[in-house]
Amino acid sequence: MDETEADDVVTVGQRLREAREAKGLSIEDIAASTRIPTRHLTSLENSEWDKLPAATYSVGFAKNYAGAVGLDRNEIGESLRTEMGGTRPVTIYPEVYEAADPARTMPKGLVFGALALLAIVVLGLTWMSNRSLESDEAAPPTENAAAADSNAAAPAPAPAPAASGPVVLTANEAVWISVKDGGAILKQGELAPGQSFEVPANAVAPVLTTGKPEALRISVGTADAPAIGPAGQTVSGVSLLAADLLRGPATAAPVAATPAPSRPPAQRPRPAPAPPAAAAPDTSASAPDNSAATATLE
Repeated sequence: MDETEADDVVTVGQRLREAREAKGLSIEDIAASTRIPTRHLTSLENSEWDKLPAATYSVGFAKNYAGAVGLDRNEIGESLRTEMGGTRPVTIYPEVYEAADPARTMPKGLVFGALALLAIVVLGLTWMSNRSLESDEAAPPTENAAAADSNAAAPAPAPAPAASGPVVLTANEAVWISVKDGGAILKQGELAPGQSFEVPANAVAPVLTTGKPEALRISVGTADAPAIGPAGQTVSGVSLLAADLLRGPATAAPVAATPAPSRPPAQRPRPAPAPPAAAAPDTSASAPDNSAATATLE
């Protein structure tokens, strides 16, 4: 009767094995999740207490094993403690056990070597950083830096006004104009007072020639362009591009100014040539010959 009851008792190791097999796990799977060596797990399942460390560590192994397969940790621990208490005395000095596989731990020498190398690298970087800061503080300002400072202090030139809108020439009085785009003549003839001419938007390099620049008002969109030349002088080659017109004659395309033709001075009448002086009369021919009379008287 007693032998039958002893055979029917299910050990903690059997319960752990059955729970593991029910979950489809292997001993290696439990070892990977609990970090308990496989030989200790096998000894737990086979109730080989002589191959396990002290009871305290064995109970800890069993609890971790139970947690991995879904059993009650405390209940398994108490059952194993009772089971081991009847078969093995508790030793005074605990046995040393491996909490993890030694192959998975890093050698202490390698750890200390890595820490020493890291400290050397940090010290080297700190020393180089200090040297760099000292050299920057001691270096005098270079000529390039001084030039950069002077350039920064100089005011930036004012940007040219934005050019937008069509270019329109309007005559304030009758004026003759010629507008060309390269070899093409866009406009040539006289504009009556108030008459306008709009430069085609597709013109590439339109230029103007006129003898009375003061008689024209040139507008770019809603803005009036500066004068294109002095009054009374013929100008030619004046760029009619919007950007050139708004910049004014100082920065616009070259303007060829020629003085207006003046009327030649009136010619004074040339004096008539003086008549030739009258020849003195020949008295020798007309004077009477008194020699014959004088001879007669004698």
